[in-house]
Amino acid sequence: MAEQGNKKQSSQMVWMMISLMLVLGIMMFRDQVGSALDIVLYPVLGLGGEHIVVTLVITAMMMMSASTIIRTLMTDTMKQTRSQKEMAAFNAELRKARIENNLYKIKKLTEIQSEMMSKSMESSMSMMKTMPLTMLIIIPIFAWLHFFVTNDAVSTVITIPWGTSDLAGDYWAGIFPIWIFVYMLITIPFAQILGRLIRWYKFSKRLAEIDAST
Repeated sequence: MAEQGNKKQSSQMVWMMISLMLVLGIMMFRDQVGSALDIVLYPVLGLGGEHIVVTLVITAMMMMSASTIIRTLMTDTMKQTRSQKEMAAFNAELRKARIENNLYKIKKLTEIQSEMMSKSMESSMSMMKTMPLTMLIIIPIFAWLHFFVTNDAVSTVITIPWGTSDLAGDYWAGIFPIWIFVYMLITIPFAQILGRLIRWYKFSKRLAEIDAST
């Protein structure tokens, strides 16, 4: 069991390394990638460089739609949810046993802990395998957005309730440009909602198949 766990950990590291290499490889040539994609994406999404926020919103939603759909469809949602529920129930029982100082129950649960961890790791692996593919979509588009904001936009200054902000020149918390913060505000909730909708559809379809077979 330990050997199997080590193999899964090694496999996770491989997928993480592939994803990291993709990110580093594309970001090393960020300007070149952004310039090349600009030929295709600017006429479609650039809006003449006059509506920078609208371009950010549309591009972010399209990009997250593609990556979320790929990630959700390539993952066994039923198996993943079952594994999460089982792990949560196991941890709750183990925590309860420790609070009650039930040594017999602790011993029994500890004996199957490695098996539970293995199942949880297997679920994580299925998510990890989709990472290189989603990175292959996200990072080039991100490179184009950077090129668009710094080169194509007619103006990067926008009006906000408390004043004005330069999407390219101002930095959020002194860490990254405001345009990236705007992008995150759009994509994070949108990806969560879209992912839940896709999982709901897959669950509904699976339940319909079970009902039809009974």
